[in-house]
Amino acid sequence: MLLDASHRRWVVGALVVLLVATAAYVPYARGAMQGPSGGSWPGLIYGGAGFALMVYAGLLGARRQVPTWRIGRATTWMKGHLWLGLLSYFLILFHGGFRWGGPLTFALMALFTVVILSGIYGLVLQQILPRMMQTQLPLETVYEQIDAIVAQLRSEADTLVAAVAGPLPVAEPLPAIERRGGGGLERGQVLARPVLRARPTWTTAFPESGVLREAYVTDIRPFLASRLPGDGRLATPRQGEAMFQHLKMALPPALGEVIDELQAICEERRQLAVQRRLHHWLHGWLLVHVPLSMALLLLSIVHAIVSVRY
Repeated sequence: MLLDASHRRWVVGALVVLLVATAAYVPYARGAMQGPSGGSWPGLIYGGAGFALMVYAGLLGARRQVPTWRIGRATTWMKGHLWLGLLSYFLILFHGGFRWGGPLTFALMALFTVVILSGIYGLVLQQILPRMMQTQLPLETVYEQIDAIVAQLRSEADTLVAAVAGPLPVAEPLPAIERRGGGGLERGQVLARPVLRARPTWTTAFPESGVLREAYVTDIRPFLASRLPGDGRLATPRQGEAMFQHLKMALPPALGEVIDELQAICEERRQLAVQRRLHHWLHGWLLVHVPLSMALLLLSIVHAIVSVRY
């Protein structure tokens, strides 16, 4: 979720509520004989309001699990989740008088702090990574299609090399297709890159094609695997550029177009690997934020029950 002008009303509203809550808290804290307490009437009001906002923020997950619910717009829920969830943290601090109390209260506030910090961390990533992907990954595609596209890239490369270097010691390559996903900044958009077809004159292997064959089997094809290797001659763009320049010098000019196509395939594979890594960064924080948020709500209910009974 990108922060833009549409968040202004939410920011102003949250700040106004926070200022009112602060203005009410100061005389209450100064006038309390034994200091502010969560069991006092003001403390209960702060606690109830903060818990209500926590529940609202938690309901975003339930709404996502049931997309058929037509309760408000998704963007409205997201903005409320962000700003009201952040506001609830301050209200809970007012509720406890900025004291973390016993073991249960301490665990509750520590968990709440981690949830808030992980949410802020995720928000910062959402402001940076999508823009980075748009500028640095012109061949970006739908994340779920990455494995299929990588397999297609490998199939195209197999077909090209087999046409000029003879049969390869690999499984029979699948026929290359004319269009491949990539370059779309919106879901479902497709950008086609022309696929180089084996020419009729490439019916027999070139005498010098052994160099290409060895480089392909040893370095290029492993780079086109579903999981990118961490080392090798194609580990960095500079190393890859040097390897393909060496192949151009070692092979006849007639194969220059094949080398260029293989280099373009490897560059697309590299961009898909970067996209996968950035996607994990962009969404990995949810593995911490979501479970801890659910645990926070459960602990809050336990805290309320224990406080009322004892």
